[in-house]
Amino acid sequence: QVQFVESGGGLVQPGGSLRLSCAASISLFSVDTMAWYRQAPGKQRELVALITSRAGTYYVDSVKGRFTISRDNAENMVSLQMNSLKPEDTAVYYCNRAPARDSWGQGTQVTVSS
Repeated sequence: QVQFVESGGGLVQPGGSLRLSCAASISLFSVDTMAWYRQAPGKQRELVALITSRAGTYYVDSVKGRFTISRDNAENMVSLQMNSLKPEDTAVYYCNRAPARDSWGQGTQVTVSS
């Protein structure tokens, strides 16, 4: 069973930065597309960013220019650099394949508040 372990969340002030990491239990050399998702309180989980095996990327409009997704296949890691954070970025962040097909990990809480 594929597992993902997310880390790096925390409490940050508006305008601050965080870097999230996701450790995968499978070789990312065998995975085409990886993604970060988030779920805010009372809302459905949404796709935030994805990265293909050829390093093509996609970002939801609300994070374009602020977030950067990357992957390290040798380390089986996917990262999300988040800059200029806003209160509306507050959510639990998860990683998974895209489309998501594996069990969800615990996620990592990101809270943007002054």
